[in-house]
Amino acid sequence: MSQPIPNVPINFVPAKTGDVLSLVPSTPIITRMRPSGLNLLVDNRIDAAELTIPPRTLGPPLHWHEMHDETFLVTPGTVRFHRHGSDDLDAKTGDYVVVGVRAPHTFSNPFDVEARFFNTFTPAFYINYFKLLSQLADEGKPLSPGINRQAMASFATLPVKK
Repeated sequence: MSQPIPNVPINFVPAKTGDVLSLVPSTPIITRMRPSGLNLLVDNRIDAAELTIPPRTLGPPLHWHEMHDETFLVTPGTVRFHRHGSDDLDAKTGDYVVVGVRAPHTFSNPFDVEARFFNTFTPAFYINYFKLLSQLADEGKPLSPGINRQAMASFATLPVKK
C-alpha cells in the first residue's frame, strides 16, 4: 500500500520582499524573510531573518535561550560571536555558526564595514522578540541593555549575570 502524496505548499520569498524591522530609527537592522501565509506559521517550527549589522555595532547582552536553537550564516562581512567562557569567534563570509539551547552567546560588529547574516530560529516564536524591539524603537524608546533584557525575558531568553 503506497502513501498518498501530501499536498503541502513550498513557499518562495523573492529577493527584496518581506517586512523590514528597524531597531534603530531610520536604520534597517533586520529584514524579515517570512511572508504572511507561510505554512510553517501553523506549527511554529522555523523562522528566518537576514540581519544587517552596521559597522561598530554592539549586539544584545550575553544571553542564552531556554527554548530555541539558532543558526547564523554570515553572508558579507565578519560577525564577532562572543561565547561565555571561551574566546571570541570571528565568523567571516560563508561561515556558519550553530547555537543550541542554553549556549551562552551574543554577537557584534566591531569592524569598519557592514556585516550581514542569515539567522534561523527553531521554534519560530523568537522572531517576535525582534518585532517587539522594532516596535519599541518605533515608539522612540532607546534600546538600552535593560529594555533588551526585558524583551528577551518575554521569549525564554536569559542574560548571563556577571
